[in-house]
Amino acid sequence: MRYDLVIFDNDGVLVDSEPISNRLLAGYLTELGHPTSYEDSIRDYMGSAMHRIHDLVRERTGRRLPGDFDDVFHGRVFAAFERELEPVAGAVGVLEKLAADGVPYCVASSGSHERIRVGHQKTGLDRWFEEGRVFSSQDVGRGKPAPDLFLYAAERMGVAPERCVVVEDSPLGVRAAVSAGMDVYGFTAMTPADRLAGATQLFSDMGELAGLLV
Repeated sequence: MRYDLVIFDNDGVLVDSEPISNRLLAGYLTELGHPTSYEDSIRDYMGSAMHRIHDLVRERTGRRLPGDFDDVFHGRVFAAFERELEPVAGAVGVLEKLAADGVPYCVASSGSHERIRVGHQKTGLDRWFEEGRVFSSQDVGRGKPAPDLFLYAAERMGVAPERCVVVEDSPLGVRAAVSAGMDVYGFTAMTPADRLAGATQLFSDMGELAGLLV
């Protein structure tokens, strides 16, 4: 293995949550008078921490989202996760391979700790991610595309940034990893390859990842 730590994004990389979340986000924003299509949500908000959604809406419209926006949105998302959420195809095999080879790994997500936990429990991925391997944008001052979250995860895991590789599927995440001085493998299952410019390598099948990392 050419790296000492593999840092996974969560949504769209480990759990197949992006179609669910962006469908619900587009619908809720539209309800609130901010017309948003599913494609708009993918383009503008995929990979974002919640504060960035608030910031972009206010910047574009001059209006604030309701004070209970996060709670209402997460309630809808968690209910949909219970009905629909599955792991990304191939993700379990990658985790099995890393664990078998003794390669350190963790997750660093723009989502809240609660969102990560709910998704992992629903999909069975919680067995691979005890508390010390889970990092959220809640843990740092700025979410992606700032490098803070990835640098924090590397520090907590005791690995220098240049010895880390990030697995990401959003432009914001790729920018954050590059800013952190880390290699980044861009997962193109949902994101066009040209939007992940700057990635060290691109791949479209999660089942291929373990072989690419050696």
